[in-house]
Amino acid sequence: MEGLSGLDFFESKESLTTIEWVLRGTVSFVFLLLVTKLMGQRSISQLRFLDFIIALTLGNIIAHPLSDEELGLKGSMITTIVLIVLYVIATWLSLKWPFFKRYLDPSPITLIQNGLIQFHNLSKARISIDFLFSELRKEKVEDIQKVSLAVWEPGGTISVFMDTQYQPVTPADMKLETQPFMISRPIIIDGKIDMSLLQEIGKDLVWLNTKIAPTNTNIRDVILATVTENENVLVYSKPKKRGLPGD
Repeated sequence: MEGLSGLDFFESKESLTTIEWVLRGTVSFVFLLLVTKLMGQRSISQLRFLDFIIALTLGNIIAHPLSDEELGLKGSMITTIVLIVLYVIATWLSLKWPFFKRYLDPSPITLIQNGLIQFHNLSKARISIDFLFSELRKEKVEDIQKVSLAVWEPGGTISVFMDTQYQPVTPADMKLETQPFMISRPIIIDGKIDMSLLQEIGKDLVWLNTKIAPTNTNIRDVILATVTENENVLVYSKPKKRGLPGD
């Protein structure tokens, strides 16, 4: 069939068939997944100066060939690879050279200190007083004088630290005994067992079946089962269907 020979959808053409558009979109999607994995989790969790530039540039490079058949996909992918290599190099250099790191990830800017707004730093961070108070409200701060320190982070967030006398009382302050921290993790979801978690906690299927047996539930009928560090298993099973009257 015409349009399926070779990798025609990579090249610029006067028109693309429906299948070639599908192939171009699919290849771009997989390519972006690989690129994002190469960039690392930092670029996903926080968008800093260098991350913002890369995200903005890559979005434009990949978007154009996906909407214009006269633009080839091959050139965009090569350019993207070059930019990612430069991104990885710049990230590595920021770990080795303090000057380069300070340029890419500048130091936090103090906005409030001991209850006093540092107005000269507001202009330095390019944020308004209204925005500052908006962020303080998100942190449930009703009185700015209770703030010991508030800083503008390189990632575009404000970290707020209350004065010690206004911080919540903890069990440690009251010298109270507490239970050790334990987190629940899903070991069965929709009847499917997480074998890697089962292996991580050093247990087998026999142990899991023993834990589920008291609930009289088949593993296939388990919507969710969680396990804690002390090996407690909590099972959520599918509701049983009620029979018709007279059954």
